[in-house]
Amino acid sequence: MRELVDRAARQSPARLALGVFGSVIALITALLLAPWATTSGEQAPFADALFTATSATTVTGLVTVPTGEYWSTWGLVVILVAIKIGGLGVMTLASLLGLAVSRRLGLTQRLLVSSETKFTRLGEVGSLVNTVIITSTAFEVAIALILLPRFHMYDESWGEAAWHAIFYGVSSFNNAGFVPTPDGLFPYASDWWVLLPIIVGVFVGSLGFPVILNIAGSLRRPRRWNLHSKLTLTTSVALVVFGSLIVAAFEWTNPETFGGLDPSATFLASLFAGVMPRSGGFTTFDIAEMHEGTWLLMDALMFVGGGSASTAGGIKVTTLAVMLLAIVAEARGDRDVEAYGRRIPREALQVAIAVSFISATFVLVASLLLLAITGEALDVILFETISAFATCGLSTGITTDLPDAGKYVLTVLMFIGRTGTMTLAAALALRNRRRVIRLPEERPIIG
Repeated sequence: MRELVDRAARQSPARLALGVFGSVIALITALLLAPWATTSGEQAPFADALFTATSATTVTGLVTVPTGEYWSTWGLVVILVAIKIGGLGVMTLASLLGLAVSRRLGLTQRLLVSSETKFTRLGEVGSLVNTVIITSTAFEVAIALILLPRFHMYDESWGEAAWHAIFYGVSSFNNAGFVPTPDGLFPYASDWWVLLPIIVGVFVGSLGFPVILNIAGSLRRPRRWNLHSKLTLTTSVALVVFGSLIVAAFEWTNPETFGGLDPSATFLASLFAGVMPRSGGFTTFDIAEMHEGTWLLMDALMFVGGGSASTAGGIKVTTLAVMLLAIVAEARGDRDVEAYGRRIPREALQVAIAVSFISATFVLVASLLLLAITGEALDVILFETISAFATCGLSTGITTDLPDAGKYVLTVLMFIGRTGTMTLAAALALRNRRRVIRLPEERPIIG
């Protein structure tokens, strides 16, 4: 079996990604269709089972039925396993695709890659999987151990508290956004002990396995962090700070969200709301009660998402960083795009532009389909569509009321959002070729 996986990883990593996710979704759907997967004992509708399986496996968090009420303990365990498998699959397969790209680089670039990562051969699938499992599980257990005593203080038995702590540990690090109780995190809106570990789990999980490994190996020597880690970390922190401040400014006086909170709770709610659009999907207040301006801000944050080879979705923060750096370089008249003492190749900018444009096209097409199917307003449709594509999971509440056709549209979009940008970026990078003869250069008028 391992030889087959190694061979698939070498020959067609993109096809491996699509096949693995498709197979896992089919299996989870079958398990959720069992009568004992629901609290009522009746078989779940196929559209709801497929949607939930896709949402869990792609670590999105959008739901068509209330998770804590509709699914039985067996159903919740199946969802939790799907989240764990999906998170591991994302980090592992994305890392494999990155290694596939590195094999096509020149000698100098490959030497740099081999000096910055533990894995230098694409066939080392077993070692890669083991490291991903150990790293992710360690973070999940740490989060669960912090949450366990706090949940017990809320009059939960040790068994119930342990189950909730484990569920939130796995769901937060994998940026899944699923909650095991009907009220979710609403009762803990001002509880730092509960929300801060979840915030940290979502943020670390959204950085990506290569970044976690690189920073952990040189924790006290930031100068030795590679360019990808530096760009991911600085852009992520900037987006969190920017998002938190803008959400606080928009919602400060909104009586349905932040208006009735004390300063400490408002700061916590703002920080939480600034981190979750990165792909976390958790919420401590009703998204539907937010101002439309806040929705628009979250649309932008969700579309960007988190880091490459992470459990987060979106076009990725490095894509945004490369395009912003290119804009700055063009404004200054610089020939090269540079950052942290490194020159970013033009091919990286071309891939970033292609991924952004194609992603926006998917969102546009899906939004048009949902507008035709549901007749809902554009702002809520756009929010739901971007949340599905970016595998974020935040919702204005319309997902539960969608007809089956709308559920299928979002199901396909979640699958594309999870596997599409990952495989597309690798495919475009792998197609990079050098031509001996180049055509004469002529610059068209832009703008």
